[in-house]
Amino acid sequence: MQTDKKRENLTIGVVGLGLIGGSMARAASALGRHVLGFDKDPAVIEQALLHGAIEEALSPDQISRCDLLLVALYPQAAVDFLTGCAEKIGPDCLVVDLCGVKRAVCGPLERLARRHGFLYLGGHPMAGMEKSGFAFSRKDLFQGASMILTPAEDFPQDKLDWASEFFLSLGFSRMQRSTPEEHDRMIALTSQLAHVISCAYIGSPAALGFLGFSAGSFQDMTRVARLNETMWTELFLDNADYLADEIDSMAQRLTEYCQAVRQGQREKLFDLLRQSRLRKEATDEQKQKANEVKA
Repeated sequence: MQTDKKRENLTIGVVGLGLIGGSMARAASALGRHVLGFDKDPAVIEQALLHGAIEEALSPDQISRCDLLLVALYPQAAVDFLTGCAEKIGPDCLVVDLCGVKRAVCGPLERLARRHGFLYLGGHPMAGMEKSGFAFSRKDLFQGASMILTPAEDFPQDKLDWASEFFLSLGFSRMQRSTPEEHDRMIALTSQLAHVISCAYIGSPAALGFLGFSAGSFQDMTRVARLNETMWTELFLDNADYLADEIDSMAQRLTEYCQAVRQGQREKLFDLLRQSRLRKEATDEQKQKANEVKA
């Protein structure tokens, strides 16, 4: 990828036209970029062409045409796909995976890129919804979102700056640089644990009798339980160590609440609730300050 080549003249390949890949394609196409798309489902490619998300279908044999290749597949599928077409990736192409875990993909793909002479950058768009598939993709999905990048230590700074500018042009408002290890440790809390808790919560025997007894809290707590179990099973197991630690920690905190309630420990319960409120206020303040800096 030549950094002095104008972005609008780039050929962008998107592999996997689901919610994330489809939204990437829509956002790039809306800016007039030349976007090619690949998906294992021919019907999805037809829909992407029909809706103008891509200009052409991309076959693995045409990967050499791409200046930028965005891979929006499940982690192992991303590694397998790129391994299978590595010899066709041009030396100036920048490959960015968009997987939700990083240790499982960054190591294998960094080694693959070095062997075959192309550039690879780990990425994770912090955007999405509880629904999946191209039908739910949107060109504005990334507006105001954070994009995490996990470059190798020797990744060229000018290429990292270029990649950051590209993602900002799609609507992202924050570029977060991380290591694969830090990414997976934080994502275990901020994303994966939230899905586990939502699924456990909706598993209550009382859940099916919610009508007439719920307001916003029930919907807030259960929204992400409407998930893609195939994808999340892989993501959870690829990050099993960090996620299991967070589940253990959450279980300990829930036990504290349970004991305080069962034993009628008013002061203990009051203190637990107060600490939680203060922690929430602190995180809200952090977010507000960050937004003020961006503004």
